[in-house]
Amino acid sequence: MAAPISLMKIAIAHSPDSDDAFMFYGLASGQVPSAPFEIEHVLSDIETLNRAAFEGKYEVTAVSFNAYTRLTDKYLLLPHGASMGDRYGPIVVARRDGPSSLKGTTVAIPGELTTAFLALRMYDPAVQYTVMPFDQIQEAVRDGQVAAGLLIHEGQLTYADDGLKKIVDLGEWWADLTGGLPLPLGGNVIRRDLGPGTIAKVSRLLHDSIAYALNHRQEAVDYAMQFGRGLDRGKTDRFVGMYVNELTLDYGERGRTAVQRLFDEAYAKQLIPKPLKAEFV
Repeated sequence: MAAPISLMKIAIAHSPDSDDAFMFYGLASGQVPSAPFEIEHVLSDIETLNRAAFEGKYEVTAVSFNAYTRLTDKYLLLPHGASMGDRYGPIVVARRDGPSSLKGTTVAIPGELTTAFLALRMYDPAVQYTVMPFDQIQEAVRDGQVAAGLLIHEGQLTYADDGLKKIVDLGEWWADLTGGLPLPLGGNVIRRDLGPGTIAKVSRLLHDSIAYALNHRQEAVDYAMQFGRGLDRGKTDRFVGMYVNELTLDYGERGRTAVQRLFDEAYAKQLIPKPLKAEFV
């Protein structure tokens, strides 16, 4: 009797959000065969994943581009899996009777390594802030615990339902600054020490998982809804469409230009430690 084939274990870490769930639906559902790998899906908020990446904890992980600027020794950018805001993105909100600008306003942010925070500091280098778990910020603003909050994920679609107003949409601001480039927020990265052969195979699997979801949208949205934190089907579908699209399947020239522009602008404002050239698998 032949011995069972031993599969190489690969951990793929990503946020427990509808857009990431949609992206990995092909693999999670088994519709995209994972051999010769045994895939473990690890779900955690993006700031936790950013910090875990400094230890090289997961073979593949979602990270903020802000964090990636400090991780290039350990990880390479995969050519797919990016979340980009195309004239939309992280949004600073306040109560309707609250402040209308950032001047003198303390903003609750979802983590110092998030690209949302990097973009906020690029917009206003003097911004005052306090760190709070991303899924508590909207409620904290609504209840008056903080004057303003930086919303990522589905809060970008639901803040008005909680009686909140927009101070600034950083995706809109970035598009105006750059002549219409999308704002790169997060990407999938892979550990360099896996070697070229394994990296190429894993990269193809992840590409195929995204492609499967885009080609089987209804069933993938059904799956993603369980990660939507209260979004109805219409808003889940809209949110997924915002962050899983042709730029996710492949950065293309426009996406790669946007990543490089982000790195260049951040370094020019001394918000990242060194100049950086975007390096993709």
